[in-house]
Parts: sequence; C-alpha cells; structure tokens
Amino acid sequence: MTAADAPILHELAVCESDTVGARTRVWAFAHVLPGAVVGVDCNLCDHVFIEGGARIGDRVTVKNNVLIWDGVTVEDDVFLGPAVVFTNDLVPRAHIKRSRKEFLTTVVRSGASVGANATIVCGNTIGAHSLVGAGSVVVRDVPAHALVAGNPARRLGWVCECGERLDATLDCGCGLGYRLVSERDGLEPT
Repeated sequence: MTAADAPILHELAVCESDTVGARTRVWAFAHVLPGAVVGVDCNLCDHVFIEGGARIGDRVTVKNNVLIWDGVTVEDDVFLGPAVVFTNDLVPRAHIKRSRKEFLTTVVRSGASVGANATIVCGNTIGAHSLVGAGSVVVRDVPAHALVAGNPARRLGWVCECGERLDATLDCGCGLGYRLVSERDGLEPT
C-alpha cells in the first residue's frame, strides 16, 4: 500500500485494526478495535467506536458519537448520522457474558441513511436506500427504499435512491422510477 492509499489517522485516534481501507479518515477520539473491518474512502468522525467483529463497507460516513458493535455489518455508501446507536444483545445482563455466536446480527444495506440519535435494535436489516428518521427506534426490518420514523419506527412512505420522497406514482423528479415488490421487501427500480 502506498502512502497515498493508506488510512488517514488523526493523532488522537486509536485505530487497532489492521483492516482499515485506503484513504479512510479516522478522526480525533475515534476508536477502531482489533478485528473490525473498515472499507475504503470512509469517514469516521470524532468519538466513533467500532468494536471488533463489526464490518463497514466502502464510502461510508459515520458521524460523531456513533457506536457500532460486534455483529453489525454496514454495506457500501451508507450514511450514519450523529449519535446513532446499534445493539447486539436483546437480553443484556451484566452477570452473563455472551459469546459472539449469541449476538444477533444487524445489517445496514447499501445506500441507506440513518438519522441522528436513531437506535437500531439488533437482529434487523435496514433495506437498501432506505431512510431512518432522526430519533427513531428500529425494532423490525426496514424495506428497501422505505422512509421510517418514530418509536417504534413505522413506514411513512418511500424514498428514491437520490433521497427524495416519492409520491404515489413511485417516480422521482431525478428520472428514476420504482415498483413495489412487496411491503416486506420494498421497492425495486423499473
């Protein structure tokens, strides 16, 4: 790896993983544990914590104070807003130490955006190009292209890959159009 392709680490960052991609920026007070995998061209802002066993794709933006635990996979081109929190244990008890095999996995699919202060309960999938509103609590799977918000998060509509809310025609002003696959699976391009 050339110097131009190396990760860019702030002097106050702690990056213990040897699997951080080219040109990824790790800012002050961020902590990436050994065993975490982070792709290329990511931006890990101040006070981000990524536990060993977490996987982050390419071109992911992780804003300040985000916590990503073992068992969480974030695919390419995802945006995680400030103070997003993931979980990995549905029944945590301080006196019971669970193994990695017991943690429930969470996946954030490509192109999804999760708003500030959202909580993602483990065992769920956030669909591709979906949008989770700020402060939401996600307790079930989010379909592709769904706009969800609230506690618990509920679908309020559909969004385009460009992020704009779609009307009943499922056609966007940007030129993209969609069709409903199912309420569970969400939209796909036409």
